[in-house]
Amino acid sequence: MTPIADDLRVSEALVGQAVTVTAVAAMLSGLLTASLTNRVDRRIVLLGFTGLMTVSNAFAALAPNMATLLAMRILLGIALGGFWSMAAATAMRLVPPTLVPRAVSIIFSGIAVATIVAVPLGSYLGELSGWRSAFWATTALGLATFVFQLFALPRMRPQGAAQLRTLWAVLAHPGFSIGIVGMLLVHVGHYALFTYIRPALETLVDVESSTLAVLLFAFGVANLVGTLLAGWLIEHSLRLTLTLTPLLIGIAALGLALLPEIQGLSISLVILWGLAFGGVSVAWSNWATRTVPDKAERAGGIVVVGVQSGIAAGAAAGGATFGIGGVTTVFTVFGIVLIASALFISLSFKSQPRSGR
Repeated sequence: MTPIADDLRVSEALVGQAVTVTAVAAMLSGLLTASLTNRVDRRIVLLGFTGLMTVSNAFAALAPNMATLLAMRILLGIALGGFWSMAAATAMRLVPPTLVPRAVSIIFSGIAVATIVAVPLGSYLGELSGWRSAFWATTALGLATFVFQLFALPRMRPQGAAQLRTLWAVLAHPGFSIGIVGMLLVHVGHYALFTYIRPALETLVDVESSTLAVLLFAFGVANLVGTLLAGWLIEHSLRLTLTLTPLLIGIAALGLALLPEIQGLSISLVILWGLAFGGVSVAWSNWATRTVPDKAERAGGIVVVGVQSGIAAGAAAGGATFGIGGVTTVFTVFGIVLIASALFISLSFKSQPRSGR
């Protein structure tokens, strides 16, 4: 943020709003994509989002002022929200039904890989040749992705009517609204914790700065492994996966809050946390497509909005709790929230066999 702020002669706080506008655009795009593209071949829609992402990054690299950068980040949010709203529904059409959980886990492993690689690589490129080089790198990557998708994706005709009113039909489906509540609880709990992972490691566990980067890298690797393992676990039981992931994160959070002096245990708990969270997005995307398979794209859009809302609410709730009692209180309170959400999910899904087994 600092190099961008210096170059464009604005405050770092204003540059931070680039993240906000991206998230808001992603929420709206995720919600509206299926309805606004209901007559368009899904291959063309996916290629359009990849092209939009590529163009937005290219013009962001050329941005002469903050207004242009913000506009390009809005376009990026539209591309990201639209793509992720369609990801699970697209997997349903590309592989046999028995392989959908594994296919979704492979798609979502891209997020985990980006978590590991993107931030350090972006920082390195920024230090090496300026912040614009990071945007040029993502432009090149987007262009390569577009070419690959152009040859790899088959034609996929739109299925069913996808009007705005179908969103209400999805929400009215038995069990879907209850599931969304469970999903929100999990994401609020996780992001309240994740916002303060660094202070927790520095103050509770007393991790040295030289070790901190290594531990955060291990968290990212565990997240990738968890994403891939989730596909296998969902094939055996979706309900177990939905319940187990927040339970393990909650246990890890409470362990970090209550037993910080045992450093070896704390490091293991951080890795367990990363492993468990790797399965969260995969599990909830699979849950949405199984619950309303005939309206999978609309359900995916609602999931995107729910996740983004959970991130925002979690960060806000974590900040309020941190102000009251510090990082120990954050990890205690939201560790309990996550364990309670696991119980809620387990009990709620007993009577909803279509949502999980």
